[in-house]
Amino acid sequence: MATEKKSSGGRQQKSGPAPIKRNLAARKNKDSKTSTPERKGPSGEKKDKNFRPHPEKIKNFKVKTENKPTAPKVEKETIRLNKYISNSGICSRREADTFIKSGNVKVNGIIVTEMGFQVKPGDEVRFDDSVISQETKRYILLNKPKNFITTMDDEKGRKTVMDLVANAAKERIYPVGRLDKNTTGLLLFTNDGELAKKLTHPKFEVKKIYHVSLDKKLALSDLQKIAANFVLEGKMVFVDNISYIEGKSHDEVGIEIHSGRNRIVRKIFEHFGYVVTKLDRVYFAGLTKKNLARGVWRPLTQQEIINLKMI
Repeated sequence: MATEKKSSGGRQQKSGPAPIKRNLAARKNKDSKTSTPERKGPSGEKKDKNFRPHPEKIKNFKVKTENKPTAPKVEKETIRLNKYISNSGICSRREADTFIKSGNVKVNGIIVTEMGFQVKPGDEVRFDDSVISQETKRYILLNKPKNFITTMDDEKGRKTVMDLVANAAKERIYPVGRLDKNTTGLLLFTNDGELAKKLTHPKFEVKKIYHVSLDKKLALSDLQKIAANFVLEGKMVFVDNISYIEGKSHDEVGIEIHSGRNRIVRKIFEHFGYVVTKLDRVYFAGLTKKNLARGVWRPLTQQEIINLKMI
């Protein structure tokens, strides 16, 4: 409680909290002078600190951004060097990158090892000192006969599959995968390096069906063992499907696989004591032998090309 005191003049004076009240009042006045002035709009009205603009108006707001340096524009007519090489039919883009790094490619007489280098119209591109150019992609399907080996050329002078497609395209085409000398059936040729790489890579599990003729009837027990998968030469063999040919004796079977191992079909049956007397590939990556006689080739239809690229 406040207490009263008598001053020397006889007046009574109060002591206690009165000075505190005066201090608080003074501080309040001081704060009001130094406080931040209220924000007002353009017309002078007081702004509400909780104001939020209408969603429809937000999209009209302009956000200030810093001026950042932009990457130089690439001319539309240019093409990446690895794609240019791939389009020439030499190899895939990935393989082209390796050749570029190794210094195998020159542009206008200068070795280029830069990834992403852009080739402009009129540039001369050389691969191993030979001028290359972009080619039209060609896709040729051959029904291969016996006694032709799958190679671009043979030092021994034997007949090759290239002899059969010599007039199929002016561009340099090459076989996708291989069939051995005594195997007949579907063989694809192209100068599309990207597609060739895709069709032969195990990752894509390209479907192949063979008509197999054996030296004796295939026992049901052996057919079931083949269908159940097994180990061959230290590696697991996966057979997608196998069955007897309808209307034929049990020495003829159809087998579906996606493996690309060399001579894999012959080795499968040899593993169980059978000799393959005839082997014919009747299906490859969605392509069939329909209306294609032995030793004859035809270009793929546009739809067939689209289907292959969708694998």
